[in-house]
Amino acid sequence: MSSKPEERLNILLITADQWRGDCLPGAVEGLKPLTPALDAFATDSTRFARHYCQAYPCGPARAGLVTGLYPHKHRSIRNGTPLDVRHRTLFQEARRAGYRPWLFGYTDTTADPRHLDVRDPARGDYEGVAAGLDVGLLLTESARPWLAHLKRKGYAVPDPDGGRAGIFRQCRFGEPAVFSAEDSEAAFLTDRFLDHLSVTGDAPFFAHLSYIAPHPPFAAAEPYFSAADPGAQELPIPSRDAAKQHTLLRHILANQDLSGFVPGLSGPVASAPEPVIRQVRAIYAALCAEVDFQFGRIVAALQKSGLYDRTLIILSGDHGEQLFDHGLLGKLAYFDQSAHIPLMIRDPRPATKAGRGRLVRAFTQSIDILPTVLQATGLSIPPNADGESLLPWLSGESPSGWRDAAHWSTDFADLKTCSTQKAFGLLPDRCSLHVVRTERFKYVRFAGMEPVLFDLRDDPFELVNRAGDPGLAALEREGTDRLLDLRIRHEDRTLSGVQAVDGGLYGTF
Repeated sequence: MSSKPEERLNILLITADQWRGDCLPGAVEGLKPLTPALDAFATDSTRFARHYCQAYPCGPARAGLVTGLYPHKHRSIRNGTPLDVRHRTLFQEARRAGYRPWLFGYTDTTADPRHLDVRDPARGDYEGVAAGLDVGLLLTESARPWLAHLKRKGYAVPDPDGGRAGIFRQCRFGEPAVFSAEDSEAAFLTDRFLDHLSVTGDAPFFAHLSYIAPHPPFAAAEPYFSAADPGAQELPIPSRDAAKQHTLLRHILANQDLSGFVPGLSGPVASAPEPVIRQVRAIYAALCAEVDFQFGRIVAALQKSGLYDRTLIILSGDHGEQLFDHGLLGKLAYFDQSAHIPLMIRDPRPATKAGRGRLVRAFTQSIDILPTVLQATGLSIPPNADGESLLPWLSGESPSGWRDAAHWSTDFADLKTCSTQKAFGLLPDRCSLHVVRTERFKYVRFAGMEPVLFDLRDDPFELVNRAGDPGLAALEREGTDRLLDLRIRHEDRTLSGVQAVDGGLYGTF
């Protein structure tokens, strides 16, 4: 049963696209962007140091976040792969408690085509809106509302049909973006949300803000651009011998081009010179700093309006970014940088005071967001959900029997060009990889290729594939067993927990 309306929390779910987990305030290793707002929020929230998505790229990552399901259940496994309407989203569930969730940004949810007319443009649109959301501001790749804002401010907006890519083509590498910080996409999104917040009234609100930064194209406005010094950036994990590590890596390293990530550059990602690497990593840090500034504006507005201590705030990423680690850009292959993402949660209720300022080192995953929000709002958690509520961690507890590993997967089939299927001689359903990552090791199982095993105790940077090494045979067996056990324990439970006996129904659904 839901709480009374006047007792309900406000819910604010914020995601930053492609934000790496090692950019979390207080992280021991990794990048250190300038994030004063998040640093302050860290002392008033619970941070999760080992938080991972379930899949990538964007569509699959967000499908897991909004359904609370592993990808082998929701099966929206590629950008553009539809999300079956039978899988209810966090936003649909929240409506059971009287919330009306609003979207500012995007969710990259491809609609189930079986429920659309053959002429409906949504059938071919991978940037649809997750079920259960009302739209306050939709900012897909077309970015038309933002482009209209730029045009109104006097910017030259080339070819609006080309979307946001057109404005970024005017940017030059090594220089600030052609638009000002106050006119950036992140600032525009924040302005529209703050406008909405100012007229929400007394009813509890639910809002999902989805920032595209620090996602490519890598171009940042001033003052963020100059605040991030390329010379101060840590160099990435080297790519030496990466091509020898696995068949998939050889293919990616041979085909990635800088033009897909950085305005004004081209050439192989794997052979980018050090000055380019440092500059790109600095721009990434600058984009993180911009999101931090916008987050600070939101927190200040909540505090000024008296809503801060009535709002459950969740800040996370959808997936990570390689940022030249192992010679790669983007989110792909099986390295931690693609799956490790930040998570910070502030529950304003007195019972969670003991968890504020806490850094949790247990493994958590995006599927935990749905049960956390539902439990916080007094709703029951669907029996088919795969995640676990994080509320005990927020209250200062350390739940017994918590997971000791993270799992994720990615599918690299291309159903339009069939390029990857042809490159590897595989059918589409065999173009996937599945990861189990524990404290001690990482095991990667491919449907149609050789496996990967890293002994993280001796090789924390994942440089040497030890699969087939007799000395680590036990770890390899454990990896296989863990992946099989995951599938057995997390089959579809929509009706499997119900049984008809002697005219009655037993169990729950």
